[in-house]
Amino acid sequence: MTRIKGLSLFSNVGVAEAYLESIGVDIVVANELVKERAEFYQHLYPKTEMICGDITSDEIRAKIVEKSISKGVDFILATPPCQGMSRHGKRDPNDERNYLIIYAVDVIKKIKPKFILLENVTKILVTKITVNDITMHIPDYLIQELGNDYIIYDDNIFNAEDYGVPQSRSRCIIRMVRKDLKIIWARPEIQEKITLKDAIGHLPSLDPLIREKNMRDFFPEYEIKKEQGLKVSKWHYPPTHSWNHVLWMTNTPSGKTAFYNDVYYPQKKDGTRIIGRLSCYRRYSWDKPANTITQNNGVISSACCVHPGREIKTPDGKTLYSDARVLTIYELLIVTSLPTDWNIPDWADERLIRNVIGEGIPPLMIKAIVSKLINEISKGV
Repeated sequence: MTRIKGLSLFSNVGVAEAYLESIGVDIVVANELVKERAEFYQHLYPKTEMICGDITSDEIRAKIVEKSISKGVDFILATPPCQGMSRHGKRDPNDERNYLIIYAVDVIKKIKPKFILLENVTKILVTKITVNDITMHIPDYLIQELGNDYIIYDDNIFNAEDYGVPQSRSRCIIRMVRKDLKIIWARPEIQEKITLKDAIGHLPSLDPLIREKNMRDFFPEYEIKKEQGLKVSKWHYPPTHSWNHVLWMTNTPSGKTAFYNDVYYPQKKDGTRIIGRLSCYRRYSWDKPANTITQNNGVISSACCVHPGREIKTPDGKTLYSDARVLTIYELLIVTSLPTDWNIPDWADERLIRNVIGEGIPPLMIKAIVSKLINEISKGV
């Protein structure tokens, strides 16, 4: 098998890299700003040299470049933070994180790798930055800085749901190949979509843990369901929610938001109806891939993140809906296309795990895209 050596910039905990080694890409150097994420990454990839620090620091950047050159890096995976551009963020054009691309480009120009994969939200295509008093779109900046040496593909909108991932997540993935190599990096073939029913429909139902109430008063089978879930995985355990959120979602059908409910709608303590985005307090649909998993995937009031649920008929003829909760970590692994035996460190808490999964790139999509490159390289070997 053809093997290439890679550098991961803005690496998070290495979600994107989950399958790269299996297809011939060895990430030998990685850089992450946040210490606990760098330690998480090192736990998952002990053979990778992790450089924890701020890429805007000349000293850190020099270390990244020196280590990468010494280890023969010929592939760079760069995934700058997207909060300044994401529709789930503030979309501040002056967000400092929008300018991190400049430091990634500096590293690229010094290492001169053969191949580059740059990932971000689709808004990167219309986001402007000002460099040397000249304002331009980020893609134009890339062409200005790297276009002489690299083929920069412009068919760069990909959706994870097209590549074996049960999640709809549109991303901008810019592929670059050094011009002296004469290698074509084609798009991978689109695969059949996987629905949530296909992906997690077989898993046992779970009742949520309620902060303020006695569980047995509302979910008499809570303990039994919990035990059944833990038999599947230690990560398939009941999330914890407030009673009001659980009540509203118990009355919300699959694919709908609690804002549509006639009685049990989101409301303040005085009964006043809460006004918010219709993507909030919303259940996933069984017959589609999941909506984009966000960093706040553990909060019912966040953008669509509630289990699809199933109809329950009560003795008095009412219709309620099961699983009034967010997805478990085990379900998130499946929906993100991570291995269900992903080697999560014991010290990582739920907040951290949910955050890094929500910020991660579905690795099966990255595998599909990079596999096309590896196959092309192999033809010339």
